[in-house]
Parts: sequence; structure tokens; C-alpha cells
Amino acid sequence: MSKRAAEDFENEGVPLKGGERPEGGVEGAGELEFEDEFEDEYESEDEILEAGVDGRPDREREAEERAAMDVDQQTFIVGRNKLEPGQTLSPDLSTYEMLHALSTPWPCLSFDFVKDNLGDNRKTYPATMYAVAGTQAESRREKDNQLMIMKFSGLSRMEREQDEEDSSDDEDEDADPILESTSIPLNSTTNRIRAHQTPPSDSSRPPTTLTASMMEAGQVLIHDVTPHLASFDTPGTTITAQQNKPLSTLRMHKAEGYAVDWSPLISTGKLVTGDNNGTIYVTTRTSGEGWATDSRPMTGHTSSVEELQWSPSEKNVFASASSDGTIKVWDVRSKSRTAALSVQVSNTDVNVMSWSRQTTHLLASGADDGEWAVWDLRQWKPNTSSSAPTKPTPVASFNFHKEQITSVEWHPTDDSIVAVAAGDDTLTLWDLAVELDDEESKDTGGVAEVPPQLLFVHYMAKAKELHWHPQIPGCLVGTGEAFNVFKTISV
Repeated sequence: MSKRAAEDFENEGVPLKGGERPEGGVEGAGELEFEDEFEDEYESEDEILEAGVDGRPDREREAEERAAMDVDQQTFIVGRNKLEPGQTLSPDLSTYEMLHALSTPWPCLSFDFVKDNLGDNRKTYPATMYAVAGTQAESRREKDNQLMIMKFSGLSRMEREQDEEDSSDDEDEDADPILESTSIPLNSTTNRIRAHQTPPSDSSRPPTTLTASMMEAGQVLIHDVTPHLASFDTPGTTITAQQNKPLSTLRMHKAEGYAVDWSPLISTGKLVTGDNNGTIYVTTRTSGEGWATDSRPMTGHTSSVEELQWSPSEKNVFASASSDGTIKVWDVRSKSRTAALSVQVSNTDVNVMSWSRQTTHLLASGADDGEWAVWDLRQWKPNTSSSAPTKPTPVASFNFHKEQITSVEWHPTDDSIVAVAAGDDTLTLWDLAVELDDEESKDTGGVAEVPPQLLFVHYMAKAKELHWHPQIPGCLVGTGEAFNVFKTISV
């Protein structure tokens, strides 16, 4: 509420000056009356108290203030409410510790972070990070597509009112954001990309960074982008045409696909990929630096495989999410090449999935109807030869989003925090630790249909994929029309 301007009252009398007092009193002084210039306004002390600070009764002033605040109490929720013509959305910058938007030549459907040697648990600014992404060029300009290797730097925190002690901090904290990139030419859109690092044999050398790109044309391309990453911090580095060529082009899929994941427990490199025919293949790096794909596919989905993730704790186990509404859990050692577990988690497409790295029996899923849910794998029962997919009850489920879920990911170190991206142009943060029986937690400020677990809503046009940075706590990056890099004050 804005403050009311103070009234200025001037003293029109002549001020008393120092000087010699008269020896005698003034004749008739006991009968003198002094005129009160405010006499007509304030007839009594009671009236003065009633009038308040601005010359009006307190009740009158307070009623006016309440009327001024009596505005439309409907909170604007992105994806639910529509902007009026001429209206635009503007973020509340006080809720962010860091917020930047950086553009690429073409939008990117998918990206992944590359771990660096700048240290873990970083909290200093300006921040620096490395990533890889694949572009989606216009339909008639497929040959403009690229695999982009990127360095984000100069990522400063939001300006705050600082104490004098903080004013001496490094001025680099206010640096402008910079996006540097080097690219590898591609002939089609990258549907999904994932990065993997192999430890070096010599500690003085950087790890080998590999990328696996699931292409719109159906192939899986494996590249070594180690020299491209080194070029950012080694002036004069030249990337040769040979270094831009893929290490391997896998052609076992007969249709395009979106699902690809590297095993986090096989350092040399093990890959699982899935396509729109519902077929899944496992590819392993051989001792001779080649790549061998098991010719026996994993089958069982009746529609496209949308997401694949390896178990963070068991090296032979992975999970798949499909547009047939199921999530299946597989063991690569199975001779039958069928799933060990199959669960019907949605009546619509299951687009995305995330396996908790902290609590490995928890799995999050996101579906085409806007609902996302958390599942306890300990409640899932093994398949029998004649059984249909089971339908267990989720640990938690939310239908706050009204468009398809496009990405979901657990916080890397806090198993109660989940980030979700959706087709309603939002990226939301959730705190599953909020208890529904806590009266204070139930308070959503009078906004209907907002779960108390919802921590934060970030607007992002055409949000496609999000990831938590593995080395900068609480930092999120999303890709859509541009890259959004941000960190909220709540996580």
C-alpha cells in the first residue's frame, strides 16, 4: 500500500527572538486570549482523537483504504488464466537469486549438463556451467541443425540492497551473461540428447565426454565432445572435421525415437535406447573402443517408448515409460527380453519419468493429461505370464497442470523436491515434505486449486525439458524458446 504524503503546515507567527525582557508585566495579560488557527476544525480533544492523522475520522480513512484494496482477488495462474490484450507477464525478481535467459540460433528440444572441474556445491557468483544440446531447425532447413556444445558464464545473482560490508565484494558478480558455443553439423532434429563422462587413465587429463543423440531420422549418434569443451578455455584451439564426426552411428531402430539414457554405473559406457515402435535396445562400449548392440530387442510396450532411465543403484536394471500408459522395469540379464514389472500408471501417454538418486525406490512420472505422480517401487508386484499390468496407488499425485507434462526431475540431493515442466508454459517446483495435516501448510493464500506442496511457478514459453545443475545447488535450467537459467530463494 502506498504511503500518503505528509501535510505541510507552516507557522505563520513571528518566532520569538532573544532580547531584553520588559521589567514589568503587560497590562491586561491575564485576560488575553490567543486565537487558535485550527479552532474551527478541532472543537474538542475528543474530536481531535476522532479525526486522525489526516484531518478525517479514522473510520472514514480506513474504509477508503479497504475499498482501494478491494480488487479482483483471483490470482493469475499461468496455464489457467488468459492475458487480456496488451498484457504481459513480468516475474517478481525478489523471488529469484539468479535469473537469466539466453538464446540459441534454433530452439532445442533437449539438453544435458556436463560436469566440470570447478568444484561441487558451488555458491559463488558469477556462475559458470557447461552443457550440450541438439537443435530443432525449421522443417525446410534440416541441414541447419547442430549439436551444440555450450559454456554459460557471467551468470550473476540478482541485485540486492547490500550492507556496507558486502559492497566490497568482487564487481564481477554483476557481470553480463555470456553463452559461448561450438557446434557439430547435423542433418536432422535431435529429439533427445544425453551426456556421459568416462574417467581418464591419466589424472592430469580431463575425462572423456560422450554424447548420445536420438535423432528424428531414427539413428543414434555417439560423439566425443572432449576437444570441443576444451576449446572454451584453451585459446587458439581448432576443431578438425574428423573430431566432428560421430564415433558411431547406430541404425538398429526402424523408427524415430525420444528415449535414450547412459548407465551411471558403467563408466566405460552403456546405452539404452527406445523408439516409436515400442522397441528397446541396449548398446555397450567394447574394449576395442567400438560399440556393440544386442540384436535381441526388449519388447512388451504396445506403443512408443517415451522415456528410459537406468536404475541409480542396480547396474543391470532400467525403467521405461510409454504412450501405452505403462511404466515397465527391466533386467538386461533376462533371457526372455521381457519386463520384470509392468504398471499401468495413466490412462494417457506417459511422457517422462525420473528415478530418485537419493531414495532409489521412488520414481516420478508425468503424463499427457497434465498429471504427475510419485510411485514406490516396493509396492509393485512382479509380472506373471498371464497377468495384466497392475494398478498400484501412487504415493502422491498432482493434477495442477492442465497440459501435458514435458519433463520431471528429482532434486539431486533433496529427495523431497521435484521440478516439473509442462505444456502450459510453466516450470514448477514442488516440496513433497509438506504434510497435509499441518494446518499452516494448508494455507494457500485463498487461491483455490493450488496444492500446498507447490513451491514456485516459473513462466517459460514452450518449456520442453529441465535439469538441476549437479554442482550448483538449487540451480535449474530449462529449454524452450530460449534457455532459462535460474535459482529461486525457496530452494
